[in-house]
Amino acid sequence: MRLSRAHASLTTLFLFCTLTLTAPFAAAQTTERRGKKRGPQPPAPPAIEFTIAMPQPHTHLLEVEMRLRYGAKAPTQVDLVMPVWTPGSYLVREYARHVQDFAPKDAAGSNLLWRKLNKNMWQIDIGAARDLVVTYRVYANELTVRTNELNDQHAFWNNAALLMHPAGNLPAPSTVRVVPSKQNWRVATGLPAVDGAANTFRAENFDTLYDSPFLVGDFKTIAFTARDVPHRIVIEGDGNYDEEALRRDVQKVVETSAALMGDVPYRDYTFILLLHPTASGGLEHLNSTALIWRRFGFRPEASYRSFLSLVAHEFFHLWNVKRIRPDALGPFDYTRENYTRLLWVAEGVTSYYSDLLVRRAGLMSDRDYLDIVALSFQSLQDTPGRLEVSLEETSFDAWIKYYRPDENTINSTISYYDKGAIVALLLDLHIRECSRGARSLDDVLRLLYNEYAKRGRNYTPEDFQRAAEQVAGARLEDFFRLYVRGRAELNYNAALATAGLRLEIGSGADVEQPRPVAEKAYLGATLAEDGDRLMIRNVPAGTPAYDQGLNANDQIVAVDGARATLSFLNARLEEKRPGDVLRLSVFRFDELRTFEVKLGARREGAYRIVPLKEATAAQQKVYQDWLGASFPRPAGGRAEMN
Repeated sequence: MRLSRAHASLTTLFLFCTLTLTAPFAAAQTTERRGKKRGPQPPAPPAIEFTIAMPQPHTHLLEVEMRLRYGAKAPTQVDLVMPVWTPGSYLVREYARHVQDFAPKDAAGSNLLWRKLNKNMWQIDIGAARDLVVTYRVYANELTVRTNELNDQHAFWNNAALLMHPAGNLPAPSTVRVVPSKQNWRVATGLPAVDGAANTFRAENFDTLYDSPFLVGDFKTIAFTARDVPHRIVIEGDGNYDEEALRRDVQKVVETSAALMGDVPYRDYTFILLLHPTASGGLEHLNSTALIWRRFGFRPEASYRSFLSLVAHEFFHLWNVKRIRPDALGPFDYTRENYTRLLWVAEGVTSYYSDLLVRRAGLMSDRDYLDIVALSFQSLQDTPGRLEVSLEETSFDAWIKYYRPDENTINSTISYYDKGAIVALLLDLHIRECSRGARSLDDVLRLLYNEYAKRGRNYTPEDFQRAAEQVAGARLEDFFRLYVRGRAELNYNAALATAGLRLEIGSGADVEQPRPVAEKAYLGATLAEDGDRLMIRNVPAGTPAYDQGLNANDQIVAVDGARATLSFLNARLEEKRPGDVLRLSVFRFDELRTFEVKLGARREGAYRIVPLKEATAAQQKVYQDWLGASFPRPAGGRAEMN
């Protein structure tokens, strides 16, 4: 484990909690922002009606009709705006590039003059007209949770990637009528239906509309009730899922999450589940979520647990980010980036609870949970970029980095999901230590929910730290300075000790007495076979490969003069010792080069979290409260976990 010197200096960070606050669990005292003075009121927004049709699914073109009825007071010009991004996915995606056949008319069907003002805004001269009818088509052939797809199997879309809004009228209500392509296709969305109107739904404003994806097709529905509220899972596609297991286990995730937060802030909830040969992912919404999962990814058990963690992640977002909102994330500006330093909370803290909620719901053992945590520690330590950027910095730069990784990403940055989840775990244990087991990160989220979300306020980085300090009853400046705003190495064992645990790096099955790990010869490049070619995918900084000139996209053709394959190279490394030379012949831009790489030394072994042999009663109680499981007892020389 390659750690910086900062690691040793932090060993006491979790052992001492100082400066107890006078009101440790009082509500955050934040001054309400004063509203701006109102000027002249704009004209009343138009009545807005959308019709979405799909008469030729094989063309992948969704046909949109947008009607605006202004009544007596109508402007002479109307600007229509297409969003450039979808909340929850922090990248400008330029949805307007898929728009074609834009055509505005008045109520009588006469063409109106129009012009494009910029990449995503259309200006229409409506003159004396009081009603406006705009038609356009959107190419939809990309199945992700943030985009649109239409084919002969189904239609799925995000309204931010499909529907325009009249500039300055985001608060305006609208209706959406769907015209399915086939008679047996039905419509699923989180929007409420309009009584007496088939396949017609109402949105109270465009924020709600853009936050409500649609699925149209011959899908399967699994229904259940949790906390007296109806929920449904609508499944598009076939797969190896067990219908009853899905109903039971997703219900457990919902109920466990609601028990943590104290309520369910919606009248109904829809899980849209799209089954795909290889893809996976999810996107959160106010009272729904869109999930993509591998159609045969519900077995084995480990894969099914990963699916349940995805469900937990997106469902928990309905509190953490959809209602507990970071500073810049709502109300949204759909025309540009919305910068925040809090994505590590919005996504990282949610990622922390993804697996934890599955564990607390009894759908994963505490041993399985701790193995997942240990693997996340190991992955972070193998990422040189952890020393280059802080959590706040990587949150802020999500718009230009997270969704655009390259071969140097491993050296230049870290994921606010992954490190954010780890820091959330450390913060949770730190709060439990400072409060002597009385409070936790759960209480921080409930405080933010009650004092910010329910009062219509967003929170800042300073607000989050203050909330954590109030819950902990202690100053946490060192923690946030080093781990959130800074780039210091994380001290895993100091945190784990709070729950009677420790992190070990070893080999062999006996984790109580791991065998010493010998140093092995170490090259350091990430390799992959592409057909019959052995390619270097990336080269982590600080490795022998990096320091001695190997590059990403080099093709290794020979190892010590023999034809290169991945298995042969690994076999040669096993024969070598640290300090030996490995001769590599590579093609770089079709030119043959030879490198003699002096191999480094590395102790390689699996990370493992194990119980302390002499855990105190207080440590055992923290473990039980944290994971909802009994503290493991040694039996036959090994710790047993449920």
